[in-house]
Amino acid sequence: MTPAAPVQLGQYSPARRTLLHLSDTHLLAANRPLGGRFDTAANLARTLVAAEATGIRPAAVVFTGDLTDLGEPEAYAALRAAVEPFAERLGAPVVWIAGNHDERPALRRGLLDLEPTQDPVTGVWDLGGLRLVALDSTVPGWHHGDLDARQLAWLSEILAVPAPLGTILALHHPPLPSHVPLFDILELRHQGRFAEAIAGTDVRAILAGHLHYSTSGTFAGVPVSVAAASCYTMNLARPSVEVNGMDAGQSFHLVHVYDDTITHAVVPVVDAPTGDFFSAEWYERMSRLTPEQRLEEFSRKRS
Repeated sequence: MTPAAPVQLGQYSPARRTLLHLSDTHLLAANRPLGGRFDTAANLARTLVAAEATGIRPAAVVFTGDLTDLGEPEAYAALRAAVEPFAERLGAPVVWIAGNHDERPALRRGLLDLEPTQDPVTGVWDLGGLRLVALDSTVPGWHHGDLDARQLAWLSEILAVPAPLGTILALHHPPLPSHVPLFDILELRHQGRFAEAIAGTDVRAILAGHLHYSTSGTFAGVPVSVAAASCYTMNLARPSVEVNGMDAGQSFHLVHVYDDTITHAVVPVVDAPTGDFFSAEWYERMSRLTPEQRLEEFSRKRS
């Protein structure tokens, strides 16, 4: 049993919008093992099952790049077949972001039903007043990232008019430093131009991927949240110069948009027993109490 509508149990009203943020699926044609060892299709399937189990009904499902590992048409077809039924059950549009392992022509044709050109994969979504802008930080033929003058001018034109609930940007290469040296070579270049484009605008958050581990920071005063990969993650429990991928630690993010803040919850994809004290019935009972009764019931320490 669940309440008919979200109930405010604390000082914050329920989130205005929620996004599901996933990244770096790296699918290969015929589900060949990535690097000879990672089953990317199985890991994606586990991730989608875990995401659906949260009961989330997001305004959008956002994949921040490296959708395939080699840009193969068959890999895009497999990704679409896995994700579109999932998103349909959640009642949410899918936002595909290009990553450095993707190929723009195949992505455009395989996922977007567009002409297979080298044009950047960009877009704008109005999610009930929350504006989501997809940027393409890929550089054809290279693995580092960049945003050229034409794309930044397009972004500036969009941001010239504020959205009712503000704007979230999504791209593959995060505008953040990494303590893992290999990512310094593959960073988003010319970040100063990007900072100028979003200065003084209604941009409230930036979503990214690329790093294969979850991290966060700020860029030009805007919070940046990086989702880890579904295929494999970086084992950070090593010296930075010895960090490599491992088939563990996969996760996704739940992005909750409130009036005055945005939170990014990291949700691990694990099978682990829980205490099972809290339940829908428990929350329904709490919702029927007054604020004072709730404090007495749940906050007061018992001797």
